[in-house]
Order: sequence, then C-alpha cells, then structure tokens
Amino acid sequence: MAYLITGATGFIGRHLVTRLLARSHRRRGSGGELHVLVRQGSLPRLDSLIEFWSSFSPSAPRRIRPLVGDLQEPLLGLSEEQLEQLRQARIEHLFHLGAVYDMTAGAELNELTNVEGTRQAIALAQALGVGCLHHVSSIAVAGSYRGIFTEEMFDEGQPLDHPYHRTKFAAEELVRESQQLAWRIYRPSIVVGDSRTGQIDKVDGPYYFFPLIKRARQLLPAGVPLIGPVAGHTNIVPVDFVADALDHIAHLPRLDGQTFHLTDPLTRRSSEVLNTFAKAAGGPHFALTVDPGPLAAIPRG
Repeated sequence: MAYLITGATGFIGRHLVTRLLARSHRRRGSGGELHVLVRQGSLPRLDSLIEFWSSFSPSAPRRIRPLVGDLQEPLLGLSEEQLEQLRQARIEHLFHLGAVYDMTAGAELNELTNVEGTRQAIALAQALGVGCLHHVSSIAVAGSYRGIFTEEMFDEGQPLDHPYHRTKFAAEELVRESQQLAWRIYRPSIVVGDSRTGQIDKVDGPYYFFPLIKRARQLLPAGVPLIGPVAGHTNIVPVDFVADALDHIAHLPRLDGQTFHLTDPLTRRSSEVLNTFAKAAGGPHFALTVDPGPLAAIPRG
C-alpha cells in the first residue's frame, strides 16, 4: 500500500507517518512506500525526521520517498517525472495535512497555503486516481457559531472573523465540491503535545500562557487564589490521539464522503485548563471567575 502525504514534517504529520510506517510494516512485512511532499528548504528537516522515524521502523530510510514540491504551485509543483513515479506507485491514500497553522499569519499566506494548496492537492488526487483523499481540516470551520456544531454541519452562515477560519472553511468547501473523488474530512480541535512525552512542535495556542504562569509563580505563592475573567470554553486534544484517529479512520471501509471531529467529547472551561497548567507548574490558581465586561476598562498591565 502506497501513501502520499503533504505536511509530513509538521506536528501532526510526523506522528501520522510513524503510524503509517508501523501499519504498512505489519501488513506487508517489508512495508509499503510513503511519498512525502517537502519544500527544497525543508530537506534537512526531513533528513532528521527520517532518523527519528527509523527508531520506530528500521526500514524508514528506504520506504520514505521525498518529493520536492510546493503547495502553492500547480499539482503541488511536481514534475512530470515525479507524477509518473506516483502513477507507477498507485497511491491508495493521499493525506493532505499541508497548511498554515499559525494564527498570527496574514490573510495572503493563509489563502495561498490553505486554499490554493488544497485546490492543488485535489487536482493531484484526481490526476493520479488515488483511492481516497484524506483532508485534515479544523474545527475552525465552525467560526463563531453559537451552540453545538456537529460533524454533519458545514455551511450554517457562521461568522468567520479570522483569516485562518475563513481559509479552512474555503478549503473544506473545495473538497466537498470535488467531483469523481473519494474523500474523508477530519476536524481536529486545538492540538497539544504528546500525552505521554509532552513533546511539542512549537510554542502556539495554550503554550503562550506558560511564560505568564511562570511569571505568576515567581511573584506569588502557589496557594494564592486569583480572580480572573470568564474566557469561555475550549477543546484540547493531544497529538498522539489525533494521529491515532487519523490512521484508524482512514483505513476503515465504507466511510468516504464523511466528516470526523477529532475532539474531546467534553469541552473545558478555559479557567479549568489554566488551573491544570498552573498546578503542574506550581503556580497560583484561579479560585473565582467573573464576567469580563466590568474589567474592560482596566489597563491590560
């Protein structure tokens, strides 16, 4: 069984590749090929990852096939020689994880990478006749929808106030409207480090709170209760759960045309999450939360 993966050097991608290597090895003894799209400048990073993957599968250096390309180019920037190589390989699963996951990125980069990259991944899947396109979307497509947003829901007129939300919505729409192509869509929530090792890819999302908790720990004893603003609810999942779910669902039969939320069944209050972090760090905790409205006039410092 041959795979094609975009975004394999990213946070979720590197964990998914580990699972695919193990699965393919179990099924076919020596294992199938994993064709990995990578930019020219990311080849050194891929080399270090192949060394990492080798610790899980000794055959990784032989089975990982780098494809130098670009998400923003037609057919992901692949040459005719590369395309013929993929046709000969008979790709059964194309995992499209390549995207911008930086909430600080501008609208243009989000559009070029998230939307145009998905458009070209669809075109490539159609050109190669792949068995199934597995598109990693995000719960960001729900935007600011109020209430329960289910797996069966998509365009509900929800506000999409951020470029990331808008482009993830547009990318998923492209997949849904693609013709003569089997697809499955996956919507992870906020992805944090491995549940066993804590390993992360970069400081992002809830990790921005860590320096603040460290500073609070330096200034205040751990037992000091704090009052903070109500910050709503959040949904956080560890990267190993997301990779395991992707690997498992992708290989189940008769699920094409469906969407899957890779989320925690229970949302958490943001203050509860912060208290979990603070407890682990030995910092002060929030004992009481209040409506932020009256606090709006207080200087941010």
